[in-house]
This record gives sequence, structure tokens and C-alpha cells, in this order.
Amino acid sequence: MGILSWIILGLIAGALAKLIMPGDQKGGCFLTSILGIAGGIVGGWLGSTLFGWGSVNAFDFRSLGIAIIGSLILLLGFRLVSGKK
Repeated sequence: MGILSWIILGLIAGALAKLIMPGDQKGGCFLTSILGIAGGIVGGWLGSTLFGWGSVNAFDFRSLGIAIIGSLILLLGFRLVSGKK
């Protein structure tokens, strides 16, 4: 996938992760976008390292799920570091 596709996937994943785990942390759309994009990277790394899924080459439900899981991990980590609930 191209970088633009990863950004769009990250935006969608970040928004869905925020819906799954809402909170009052600051940052709004910008933080959600950054967490979503980084979550796609983290989820892809975890998927390839732990499960041997290899690279994600197309936009599908598996790649979206991987990105959402990565976003949730980063969102949880951000909450633990920032002290927000």
C-alpha cells in the first residue's frame, strides 16, 4: 500500500479506536490521527512478529483490524503515561 493509503487507514483506525475507548485526553483529532497512523505501524509489526502474517499489501478487514488493535495499544499507553482516564 502507498503512504497515502496507510495514512487514510490510520485515520480510520484511530477514529474507531477512539470510539471503542473514549476518554477526555487532550489532542483531539490531531492526536487521534497520529495514534491511528502509529497504531497501524505498531499493529503491523506485532502481527508480523507474533503471528507471522507478513506484510499487508491491500486494504482489507484484517489490515483495518491490525491497525485498530495497534491504535488501542497506543491509546492505552498514552492514557497510562498522561494519567488521564
